[in-house]
Amino acid sequence: MKKFRLLVGLALISTLTIAPNAFSAREKFGADKRHDEVKKELRTIKPSTEEFKWKMVMPWSKGLLFYDMAQHFADSVALASGGRLEIKLFSAGELVGAMESFDAVSKGQADIGHDWPGYWKGKNEAFVAFASVPMGLDTEGYNIWLYERGGLEMMQELYGRYNLFALPGGNTGQELGLFSNKKASTIADFKGMRVRTAGWYMDILTNLGASVTPLPGGEVYLALERGVIDAAEFSSPAMNYPMGFDDITKYVIQPGVHQPSCQSAFFINKDSYAKLPADLKWIIDIAAKETQLWSTAWQENLNAEAVKLFKEKVEFVTMDDETINEFATASHDYLESLKAKYPDVKKVLDSQDEFKAFFADWRKERGGIVPWPHEQFIKGQHRQ
Repeated sequence: MKKFRLLVGLALISTLTIAPNAFSAREKFGADKRHDEVKKELRTIKPSTEEFKWKMVMPWSKGLLFYDMAQHFADSVALASGGRLEIKLFSAGELVGAMESFDAVSKGQADIGHDWPGYWKGKNEAFVAFASVPMGLDTEGYNIWLYERGGLEMMQELYGRYNLFALPGGNTGQELGLFSNKKASTIADFKGMRVRTAGWYMDILTNLGASVTPLPGGEVYLALERGVIDAAEFSSPAMNYPMGFDDITKYVIQPGVHQPSCQSAFFINKDSYAKLPADLKWIIDIAAKETQLWSTAWQENLNAEAVKLFKEKVEFVTMDDETINEFATASHDYLESLKAKYPDVKKVLDSQDEFKAFFADWRKERGGIVPWPHEQFIKGQHRQ
């Protein structure tokens, strides 16, 4: 009997190793497109010995977690290259002004920058689509769209017009809604409300009857405290917590429809990038992907902790479904008007909308299993 079992076991192993598709009606589904490129690279690539020292500029101060994301990338590059490529960070104002970082890298005054692409909407409105879109892509959606649905190529083409090479540079997840001293849950509540926000959401809220101002982050606390504004959004829970908005407001109006996800980018001067040997270019690419992965896990863990702390002081108010639908319609109409005016915006947003439609069936079919705590799940809280 033992001999028989041994023979059967060997036969199964033989079947699985010799004919891996023997039990499949189709060929393998999907493949890593990079594999063939790597095989070609390995025929010519050689470890380099040349050393490089780069300067990185950004809109962030050292107190913001965005700075930590940039530092994480620089550390990963230094480790993976054995110190052959060192990137020194300069926070806002140390080398150039916060909003001068794009031009500084483009002109070669610095080698690399870190950003939230929406800051550069004055150069091209389409930059905002690579940062955050009201009622747009979430973190998972950005990752799939960028890496698998052509988004990265569009990003690189747009930055490329300014002598820059771009890579995704971290995602911090969904932003909180509005910290507010007015309990708003319907569209009527937002009419006449004085709100701090920026980007496309500023115009959308204005169209809905709010009075909107794009105050810099450093001025938001005092404006709320003195009653100059009624409500403000700035970033994700973890980014917001050190700013202390919960000390001077009563409510957080949810959800953060203005930014379902907050995507950053690294942008590199093309001349600096061209000087790098192939192995260091691969290290930059892989370190950027590692930062993209790590930043989401790191931030979302902190976001969960920050929300618990906020709830000790402020009440979370959820807009009703009708109001969220009105925001969705107002956002859609506004974005359609941008697409009609700006061909680059149309190209990028159409691509994102195509991804939404492509992914919709799978999103629906998997939607019944969300990892809520057991007690909540069995009481009927199944969906996101």
